[in-house]
Amino acid sequence: MTSEPGSEEPMSQAVMHPPEVVRHDEPHDPPATQGGEVVFSMRELAVSYSGTMAIRDVTFDIAARQITALIGPSGCGKSTLIRCFNRMNDLVVGAEVHGSLTYHGVDLYGSKVDPVEVRRRIGMVFQKPNPFPKSIYDNIAFGSRLMGKRRDLDDIVERALTRAALWDEVKDKLKESAFALSGGQQQRLCIARCIAVEPDVILMDEPCSALDPIATAKIEDLMEEIKSQYTIVIVTHNMQQAARASDMTAFITTDVGEDGARTGRLVEFDETNKIFTQPVDPRTEGYITGRFG
Repeated sequence: MTSEPGSEEPMSQAVMHPPEVVRHDEPHDPPATQGGEVVFSMRELAVSYSGTMAIRDVTFDIAARQITALIGPSGCGKSTLIRCFNRMNDLVVGAEVHGSLTYHGVDLYGSKVDPVEVRRRIGMVFQKPNPFPKSIYDNIAFGSRLMGKRRDLDDIVERALTRAALWDEVKDKLKESAFALSGGQQQRLCIARCIAVEPDVILMDEPCSALDPIATAKIEDLMEEIKSQYTIVIVTHNMQQAARASDMTAFITTDVGEDGARTGRLVEFDETNKIFTQPVDPRTEGYITGRFG
């Protein structure tokens, strides 16, 4: 894969050992997306921590330039799942990924895949804003400098901040500390920092949980504006946000075994409007109507 979104040239030689990947000979057919190029394809995907299964039986596809929401009760494995997409679980001692996960048709956990390159192409915005202890300008330029780019940094910074709907608010104080920004501005700064390195995918793990309604609305508007350029996957507990902002929704719930162990499992994946108005599984209806979770 090249650095351009949607490319399929193999990534460079791995610098970290991938978790074990266990294949299944006859994976289930995935639920349909709304069409378009498939970015991520999962077949019987599962994750375990030190032998304890955290999430299992996840099979669906994520299409390009759509917003896909992952919803479900606390502890069902939503964050574990989204961290599979950029191999963040590699950094957790004892984590193992089972099943199949491909990115533009390439095995994301293949032996020749570089996890660092994966994380450049598949950026992530976390639950709480995490700006670097640097200026606004240096936060945005950080990734480009890390990749050896020294030219056109001013243009890169302006373009990223503009895409993140933040340029007009900060253009006169680029040398000030990023910590001087409000919480909502800091989160948009983190999105701009992610955009600056031209990723293909943006993952968002509860990006609005620490924000007020006004800041949340700005983040949702931003996602809608940039989805024509990026594939976005978002974890959210906010049902209204999922209904407003996403094109596709995956509902994950928790199965409790006889030994009391809790394991996340995909229940339903479909167009967001269908999930919220005509869910197929009664567990989905129970969750979105607030009867449990």
